[in-house]
Amino acid sequence: MSTTERTVAIILGGGVGSRLYPLTAQRSKPAVPIAGKYRLIDIPISNCINSKIHKMFVLTMFNSASLNMHIKNTYHFDMFSSGFVDILAAEQTRDNLDWFQGTADAVRQSMSRLKKVDHDYVLILSGDQLYNMDLEEILENHKNSEADLTIATIPVVEKEATSFGIMKTAADGNIDSFVEKPSLDEVGNWKSELPSTYTDQGKDYLASMGIYVFNKQAMDDLFAENEGSNDFGKEIIPYAVNTEKYKVKSYLYDGYWADIGNIHSFWEENLKLTSFLPEFHLYDNVRKIYTHARMLAPTKIFGTVINFGLFSEGCICHAKEVANSVVGVRSRIGRNTVIYDSIVMGNDRHQTVNEINELDDNELLGIGSHCYIQRAILDKNVRIGNNVTIIGDDSLEDTETDTYCIREGVVVIKKNAYIEDNIQIGKSKV
Repeated sequence: MSTTERTVAIILGGGVGSRLYPLTAQRSKPAVPIAGKYRLIDIPISNCINSKIHKMFVLTMFNSASLNMHIKNTYHFDMFSSGFVDILAAEQTRDNLDWFQGTADAVRQSMSRLKKVDHDYVLILSGDQLYNMDLEEILENHKNSEADLTIATIPVVEKEATSFGIMKTAADGNIDSFVEKPSLDEVGNWKSELPSTYTDQGKDYLASMGIYVFNKQAMDDLFAENEGSNDFGKEIIPYAVNTEKYKVKSYLYDGYWADIGNIHSFWEENLKLTSFLPEFHLYDNVRKIYTHARMLAPTKIFGTVINFGLFSEGCICHAKEVANSVVGVRSRIGRNTVIYDSIVMGNDRHQTVNEINELDDNELLGIGSHCYIQRAILDKNVRIGNNVTIIGDDSLEDTETDTYCIREGVVVIKKNAYIEDNIQIGKSKV
């Protein structure tokens, strides 16, 4: 059997997702919509499928209902395949009354399910990253180097290094030392010898991508030797690096990778997808991104000037202008509305013509007429009245109300929120 057939992938769904709040108020991080029609979980699952890895567990703890539904409706393997995508939610048992206490603890608590699947390798992935990696390559690299643990790494600049696990490697790729999120005072001691293509850009540090390959036996042994350890980055990996028993290798990745850690990075990474030739793009004939097939009608656009816009299916757009923005499925945008630098997540259903004629304005899904929206995220099923102004700006302080939040200069309209006619949110329009 091939290496990929002997591999089980575990996708970590993360904790409460407070840094992505309010997008995570009613859903888990992996279920957050991205690029208009996908969800974050589609990225690691698609990477696995494209790399011929068909045995996947997704570990979640909070607000997993919509994620369960998405996976159930999307990822089906035929009866002649051993493939699956299973949700493993944190649960209390007679042996363990605690919820997941960290990344390693989440995997440890799931070992009883993992042991029921025949495998030699365990691939750990994150549910909130944007990348397109050939995972078969890292598995083959891990196998051929006879490593016990392989860590996918990416070069970063000093400012970014304090947010990641940073390591130093020998010439053969073995990891000699590892530190989790070094302070600015100590980070200078963690420079690595990297090719000039990276150092010329100031990328002198080797950061962990949170993607790991374990030999099955090595994972069992590491858990047995670290019974009180709950986190891979803070405890398990430093222990493995500092113990001669284990061979820990670095796999240097040179493609595009982004950590969707907070509202600003989520907003920024979405808008990058609208550019002419984004580093991460959705138009690959081989390494596709899969998601739920909704069977929606094409989008209809009436007189709108669109410049760098990413439109999903099923939209009806009468806007005056849409620029540098992502428009999600089933979005409705009214006449003479202008949208810049924003994410409109769309709606879970269409309202029929009869419904629209009978409903009050405050019940109409979508964006009304004569609105101005800039630097904003509009979550699913929002109802924006007419003549509404929403403008984010770096000068704005973080704010929270019943219907919207401001985070790092980005205005986020909460899911299902209603914004009345003539309301102004954020910065005044010049």
